Amino acid sequence: MDTYNPKKTKTQAKTREMNLDGLVGPTHNYAGLARGNLASGANANQASNPKEAALQGLAKMKALADRGLLQGVLPPQERPHMPTLRRLGFTGTEEAMLTRVAKESPELLSAVSSASSMWVANAATVSPAADTADHRVHFTPANLASSFHRSLEAAETGRILKSIFTDEAWFAHHAPLPSVPQFGDEGAANHTRLCAGHGRPGVELFVYGQMAFDSRAAIPQTYPARQTLEASRAVARLHGLKPERTVFAQQNPAAIDAGVFHNDVITVGNENLLFYHEQAFLNEEPMLAELREKLGDTPLETIRVTSGQVSLRDAVSSYLFNSQLLSVEHGMLLVVPAECREVPSVNRYLDEVLAADNPITGIETFDLRQSMRNGGGPACLRLRVALADEAVAAMNQGVLLSDDLYNRLVAWVQGHYRDVLVPADLADPDLLKESRHALDELTGILGLGSIYDFQHEV
Repeated sequence: MDTYNPKKTKTQAKTREMNLDGLVGPTHNYAGLARGNLASGANANQASNPKEAALQGLAKMKALADRGLLQGVLPPQERPHMPTLRRLGFTGTEEAMLTRVAKESPELLSAVSSASSMWVANAATVSPAADTADHRVHFTPANLASSFHRSLEAAETGRILKSIFTDEAWFAHHAPLPSVPQFGDEGAANHTRLCAGHGRPGVELFVYGQMAFDSRAAIPQTYPARQTLEASRAVARLHGLKPERTVFAQQNPAAIDAGVFHNDVITVGNENLLFYHEQAFLNEEPMLAELREKLGDTPLETIRVTSGQVSLRDAVSSYLFNSQLLSVEHGMLLVVPAECREVPSVNRYLDEVLAADNPITGIETFDLRQSMRNGGGPACLRLRVALADEAVAAMNQGVLLSDDLYNRLVAWVQGHYRDVLVPADLADPDLLKESRHALDELTGILGLGSIYDFQHEV
């Protein structure tokens, strides 16, 4: 009789990459809260359409699931977040609190109402079982310390991830890093894994914007660098990653000042392919050499886009690199926002990539304009989790997208979401009630239990 060896099973089982997409929340609005995110600032205070935003995201999820890709759903967070207002000294009924904060500090109301948790590339950093010392999938929620409105997400993100990945035999959860500038962590948006296959040991590339404890290091001059080297190193230690299988690279400060607030705005990778702009990294050649050395027998393939092919400005405005690069039956599929076909240089370049000899064999565009206007494209909307089949079986099945779940979620959005939202609506007590009612119903649909603060209130 064979003896069960969980480590052997976890490293040798068939492994697939799941894309866990954030479902856009009922308070999706354009407040322009993210400094350095050019699209967010340009569309501040315009009317949004939460219903359209959620349906656009669901349409992308469904299309990828129909291709046979493993697709999951992450629920939105509770907004406006009344516990935060109470911590900040607002008292009385919730209606009175909303009225007062709207009068005294509308910027604060916008912050506690932000639906930014939809961009789950910032939710956490994930290391698959093949890379970690204990052969479990490790999760560290991002503290998002660089901005107040996003820092509110960390605790709830941890609860949600634990409600989905519950089995401790397969999954390990860490607390967010200290929420201070020196350990600013923006999650998977600054993390890329390169490997021969999703189930094979890989090299994890952590990209940072600054070294918090080294004042001599180059830093951007116009916009903040959100990820620190110190945070990236801490996550690697928590996940039990081997130094010989990790690479730390600095983002080009000039790119940050041009609106590349996260590395996933200028770089995307999948398996052994790295697709990036020539201005992505401060020390490009040493970084590539280190990747090649640590990948060993796995050849690193690169698609390097020059400024002559696509300017940095066009890359940012189109979100060419904020795309999903997915393994499909014959090569790789590049999922890009519709804006890529509207910028002439990017449209031309995509045709050239498809015609060239490289792993990208298909390009598909999606209308994600509601998210794009707030500065989030296809890559922002998803968190990648490589899972062995047994680990998939051990997770909460309620979040895995099927035809039935898709239809239920579409009906749920159509029944609960507004199709117009302006900043003044955030003070409407009815919006709070509508959002809570919707989220309470959603936790039942996804089988997540009571994950929201309001569900524990008497």
